[in-house]
Amino acid sequence: MSTQASNKQPCRLGSGGVIDRTQTRSFRFDGKRYEGYAGDTLASALLANGIRLVGRSFKYHRPRGILSAGPEEPNALVELRAGARREPNTRATVAELYHGLEARSQNRWPSLAFDLLSVNGLVSPALVAGFYYKTFMWPASFWEKLYEPLIRRAAGLGRAAGHEDPDHYEKAFAFCDLLVIGGGPAGLSAALAAGRSGARVILCDEDFRLGGRLLTEKREIDARAGSEWIADALAELASMPDVTIMPRSTVYGVYDHGIYGVVERVSDHLPVPSAHQPRQRAWRINARRAILAAGAIERPIVFAGNDTPGVMLAGAVRAYLNRYGVLPGRQAVVFTTGDDGWATARDLAAAGASVSAIVDPRREIDSALTLLAGKIGARVITGVVASASGGRALRSITVREASGREHSIPCDLLAVSNGWNPTLHLTSHQNTRPVWDESIHAFVPDALPAGLAVAGSAAGRLSLAQALEDGARLGAEAASACGFTPRAEMQPPKTDPESLGLSPVWRVKGGKGKAFVDFQNDVTDGDIELAAREGFKPVEHLKRYTTLGMATDQGKTSNIAGLAIMAEQTAKTIPQTGTTIFRPPYTPVAIGALAGHHRARDFRPTRLSPTHDWSREQGAVFVEAGPWLRAQYYPRPGESDWLTTVNREVRAVRSTVGICDVSTLGKIDIQGADAAEFLERVYINGWKALPVGKARYGLMLREDGFVMDDGTTSRLSETHFLMTTTTANAGKVMQHLEFCHQVLWPDLDVAMVSVSEQWAQASIAGPKARAVLQGVVDPQHDLSNEAFPYLAARAVTVGGGLPARLFRISFSGELAYELAVPAEQGEAMMRALMAAGAEHGITPYGTEALGVMRIEKGHVAGNELSGQTTARDLGLGKMMSSKKDYVGRLMAKRAALVEADRPIFVGFRPVNRSERLRAGAHFIGIGKAATMENDEGYMTSVAYSPHLGHWMGLGLLRNGQARIGERVRAFDPVRNGDIEVEICNPVFLDPEGARLHG
Repeated sequence: MSTQASNKQPCRLGSGGVIDRTQTRSFRFDGKRYEGYAGDTLASALLANGIRLVGRSFKYHRPRGILSAGPEEPNALVELRAGARREPNTRATVAELYHGLEARSQNRWPSLAFDLLSVNGLVSPALVAGFYYKTFMWPASFWEKLYEPLIRRAAGLGRAAGHEDPDHYEKAFAFCDLLVIGGGPAGLSAALAAGRSGARVILCDEDFRLGGRLLTEKREIDARAGSEWIADALAELASMPDVTIMPRSTVYGVYDHGIYGVVERVSDHLPVPSAHQPRQRAWRINARRAILAAGAIERPIVFAGNDTPGVMLAGAVRAYLNRYGVLPGRQAVVFTTGDDGWATARDLAAAGASVSAIVDPRREIDSALTLLAGKIGARVITGVVASASGGRALRSITVREASGREHSIPCDLLAVSNGWNPTLHLTSHQNTRPVWDESIHAFVPDALPAGLAVAGSAAGRLSLAQALEDGARLGAEAASACGFTPRAEMQPPKTDPESLGLSPVWRVKGGKGKAFVDFQNDVTDGDIELAAREGFKPVEHLKRYTTLGMATDQGKTSNIAGLAIMAEQTAKTIPQTGTTIFRPPYTPVAIGALAGHHRARDFRPTRLSPTHDWSREQGAVFVEAGPWLRAQYYPRPGESDWLTTVNREVRAVRSTVGICDVSTLGKIDIQGADAAEFLERVYINGWKALPVGKARYGLMLREDGFVMDDGTTSRLSETHFLMTTTTANAGKVMQHLEFCHQVLWPDLDVAMVSVSEQWAQASIAGPKARAVLQGVVDPQHDLSNEAFPYLAARAVTVGGGLPARLFRISFSGELAYELAVPAEQGEAMMRALMAAGAEHGITPYGTEALGVMRIEKGHVAGNELSGQTTARDLGLGKMMSSKKDYVGRLMAKRAALVEADRPIFVGFRPVNRSERLRAGAHFIGIGKAATMENDEGYMTSVAYSPHLGHWMGLGLLRNGQARIGERVRAFDPVRNGDIEVEICNPVFLDPEGARLHG
């Protein structure tokens, strides 16, 4: 076979692999342009271009190359993309190549080839395990000034983008009978068996191409190439309507009740996500059953220089040869402790590489393997590799034969095979530990999360035949457990023979140079020995003291070797030494996938009221109120500032008439035979006696006795009520009501639904409010004071028959009504009201003017409903019924909540009427020091009253009602305020309510 496809890709094989050679992919690495093919990963494309050096290690800045071909990669971490889309610490082995991809190496300066921080290797004796704990301790004054800044500057890998993420993310939910985790032979077999029974199946695989190790091996199933079996299996699964195949999807966590966390990389293989597509999607999959078929991860061997670029896992070498058509080296040596590594020697030779030697420490090797060595011209050496050397690229290895003789072998590739670890991480996510299986020298799953089964190599059954058998059997069992009838058992497919003999070697001592256990964290065998000497022998201590297995690969290639060396140091076996528990996520998950859609406007999507466009036409300045945009005020030409505008709006309402959009108030429709009883239990005041056609102010408490929200509720019929809530708390109130109904009182005959978006609502307030309404409401409806008194609530028609609702409710203290029409008629309603009010000088007003008027009338609002106040605090204690039970009643009677000197709601005005009040100012007694001990309460709301001609405020003051007429200081250290205020009644305007009832 030819070993060169073109000069542009000098290490690309002339044929073979499952890449698409008709689609060239141009990319850049460290600013230099290269080419690959569709179906490549960044790692395979780099190797095809002869790039061995891809990064620098974290601590010592040693040259590092590509070790593996999958998610276990500890070395080849790169930055992808540029600008706002820059993403650090991406494993090149799983980054799908696309045209225009831009990648940069990490952890080096000024360049990858010449990294000045590689000087750290010269001081490596000072950088051993635990050096952070042992150094930088003296003198203490240096810590903040010198040591910590230096450590922080050196810490971390890669660079964050530093700009707002331009991409979008989604959350999604799915339900299935069977979730299959892994798309290799075991996973495909399981999906086929369950899918054929009619079960709903979701098959997730983190790779962009399904097939698992069948893509990387030259295997046969039923006398056909493994690739043909994959194609047939995928075609059959695609034809099943209840089977969903999800490539590029990693199952990262197993949670209670059959819930699995999955991240789907929707657009990571594209330069920019397609229109209306997210970059990634976080799935929550609820599965009745699940099968883990995630395969196994090959283990390296610890020896001197084992991190030299060109030292690779043998299985990864086969992956690059057979899947990607890439020859990782031309002069190769295979170092294997089992039969599996010999397959790499065979495939290398078939690809045109020269295999100089196969180093195997076992004294007894199958004769068929030695015959293979003869055919490919490889020398068989009984011994070990003592060291590898070469700096930025492997040049030679030192072999130590069984006799002890050492000699050097030139090579540019060393393929290392030391057996396989089942990929069992997900089985530990509910706090269960794996157990040691001596037959495969690896940990295998023990107790499993409910509903989860494990198939094939993930269960320690490493042969292809076992994977196919397990998948088919467990898939059928899962379908049966879900109530489906599997097809009659078929004979499992036959596979070509394979040999699994293994006698692992965890490390080779005596080589020259550092021998690495954890490549990413630069943990050496010497670090583990040191941890043992210093008493950090338990595996949890070992992990944290040395940082073994704490990097992005989470010890996938390093943990077993580390445990083996600790076992050697403590004269124990590996199972006696134990292992740590794997926790989610299985591989790194971008924060964006979990919470990225909760940012900027996506954090709380802006909602627009039905009359928003009308308010914008009127020149409104908008403010966020809960999730809504509300008109804050309506400036007119010539007005110098917002206060001038607000004063005008307040005067207009008080003297003639104003109109305000109140559509954003929460509106909850409550119906049922027990609707009144339900309200009795959630509100502190009574509701059964409320007449039909009337509204009432209500206050509800949380279970802890503190006020949750207030609002009015209207009785539209004997069994039909309409509740209004504050804009900000509408969602919380709805959630609370549903909890009360579904959990506390499910026996009540009541149903509720939010109708906040279904109705547009406007407040018409002022002495001329009735006159304006009479120009809009159809004439058959009598709006006189006698026929439609304060707190009346009825259905009416407007504009010649359009159904509407009219409430005589006032938040401003004036004669006022709220008119509600279907949302689609909201803008027409506002225009009709403005036309009807033109002769009366009707004025639009916003939330600022509304706030001024509610403070003038002493009405509590969001500033007072802070979640820390009780009904008694707000002066509403008399509303609390003593004749019934309701949510929060008992807790509101706790001693601390009814103390006599507890802060109570009162009003304030400056002694010097020209001084300005500030919300948030704290009350301190005259002549007392401004200390926490002397704090008596705080100002909750302030406003300038154009009617009074000075500032006024509402607040909570210790024993406030009994102190009306006294003076205190309003102390505001943040804004350098310290003025005397007079304590007064919170109702500043029209305490008799004459305006309200006019």
